[in-house]
Amino acid sequence: MWLRQAFFRWLLPAAFVLPLWMIAGWAIFGQSGWGLLWVLLMAVPAVFVGQLVLTLLTRSRPSVRAERAVSWWDVGGFALWHALTISVGCFLDGAFPWLLTAAIIVAIGLFWLQLSQLWSEARGSGARLRETITWSSIPRADATADPRQAPGVIIIEESRSGD
Repeated sequence: MWLRQAFFRWLLPAAFVLPLWMIAGWAIFGQSGWGLLWVLLMAVPAVFVGQLVLTLLTRSRPSVRAERAVSWWDVGGFALWHALTISVGCFLDGAFPWLLTAAIIVAIGLFWLQLSQLWSEARGSGARLRETITWSSIPRADATADPRQAPGVIIIEESRSGD
């Protein structure tokens, strides 16, 4: 349980720490100016927005809010995605395209996992659209379509067409 709670607390700071690691990794591993351009324009915004969206989807589930802990599927998915994001920030020659592709695929899979878990919890909790109308507001089956014959309706004509 403590590991699931730790991941719950780590999700929001990860949205800031992981993009900073991308910049620090560029500086530490001595990449070119084009590498910095890629990091600043592509990697940092993608990781930041992706982590925020995944965090909001995760924290919007009722079970996560109640327990203040993520599921074991979340632990595995986020651990894998964060490990791949950190390894992408190391800019390893030869492995970089493979790690980047794997990180993107895992992020997309994690997004669908979060949607699936959110949907299954919302469906199972009885959160349905409830009718707000009363039985008296539903017209009777024998009600006529002609408003002149409807009970309690008064029609006032301004002028007669036959005059």
